[in-house]
Amino acid sequence: MQDVELSSKFRSIRLLLARERGHPEGDEEQGYDLLLPVDEKGQIDAAEWKKHQSSCRVRRFDESGTVKIGRLRRRPGGQWYFDYEEGDADDEIGFKLGSERFITGEYVSITQGGETHTYRIARVEKP
Repeated sequence: MQDVELSSKFRSIRLLLARERGHPEGDEEQGYDLLLPVDEKGQIDAAEWKKHQSSCRVRRFDESGTVKIGRLRRRPGGQWYFDYEEGDADDEIGFKLGSERFITGEYVSITQGGETHTYRIARVEKP
């Protein structure tokens, strides 16, 4: 990424797989690193995202390391999703991501490959 001046609203956020079938303790080796702007409530700041779309990054990882790198996008109508490549076959949809609060300890759900998984917000900090 180029040296770009990010607004003070940007946060580095780590999501880790929460407890689910097959992972009764969750999994700290599966998750996402996000770089995105949030407002005073901890929600995605859509106006700031619009100004700095190319800086809003997503990195999905698992025990083998980085799996995919993409961007945070928004569809007409307001649905947020993670976009990795051209087309929508690999898009991952954030369930109600626009109303979620990115605060340590909260949870968000993301659908990937037709399956929805819940992630715990493990860390929110200035980049």
